[in-house]
Amino acid sequence: MGSEAMVPEWASEPCIMGIDEAGRGPVLGPMVGEDEFGYMLADILKENNVNNQGMRFDPGARTALAFVTLRSDGEREFMFYRNPSADMLLQEDELDLDLIRKAKIFHYGSISLITEPCKSAHIVAAKAAKDAGVFLSYDPNLRLPLWPSADSAREGILSIWETADIIKISEEEISFLTNGENPYDDAVVRKLFHPNLKLLLVTEGSEGCRYYTKEFSGRVKGMKVDAVDTTGAGDAFVAGILSQLATDLSLLHKEEQLRDSLKFANACGALTVTERGAIPALPTKETVLNALLEPVL
Repeated sequence: MGSEAMVPEWASEPCIMGIDEAGRGPVLGPMVGEDEFGYMLADILKENNVNNQGMRFDPGARTALAFVTLRSDGEREFMFYRNPSADMLLQEDELDLDLIRKAKIFHYGSISLITEPCKSAHIVAAKAAKDAGVFLSYDPNLRLPLWPSADSAREGILSIWETADIIKISEEEISFLTNGENPYDDAVVRKLFHPNLKLLLVTEGSEGCRYYTKEFSGRVKGMKVDAVDTTGAGDAFVAGILSQLATDLSLLHKEEQLRDSLKFANACGALTVTERGAIPALPTKETVLNALLEPVL
């Protein structure tokens, strides 16, 4: 079993915190219960200087819980407690659309697409962001036990695929979305590259990542570390690259600069797995930059 301490995380919270540490936008609309867990999440964001004004507290539902079991290799197994939790009950009229329209990057996953009314709220929020010229970032973050079936998960994840400007997926998610095709085949990956996509990222765990744009593609090696807990590694990776893009979106058209940013993102993910917990393990920008300066043995 994992750490005995109560370690907070929800969906993309580690990613949000990682971006915000670099001085980027607020939390845009997560719904939590008006309970100890909800207030704990709000407090931990505040303690880390993240603007949490977009959060909503539901007095009639509990905050969603996820129990993570760690295997000896640091990989995880999840058990979710929702049925229904506050995040599933977010309504369109509870969104702060003005706040969303002011964002530079709007980052989201697919779990909010599983049930109504949260699904409709998600779609409205993403459309408001897109119409305002906000950069849309999508990490499907496949969690099959939460979906009614594999087919509904595949359909739901792909239903908003073509609205994103940047998509981050794993090798396993490529296989899932392409019905078992080879995730290491560039031709297979390119099938997932929609006409309006700016950047498609494929994470490969300790091996690093692959990147695909309309103009170029390649691979950036990962940083070798001893993994303790892989929870939050993907969120840390996304936080790393989005924090770089939030400073300069022109990186998308400059391959060498993009590769440097992906080295930074890989290091964010790698350092996160060296400690337990998704949020407590998030490295600071200074820690990441120092790690990148260390010689490779």
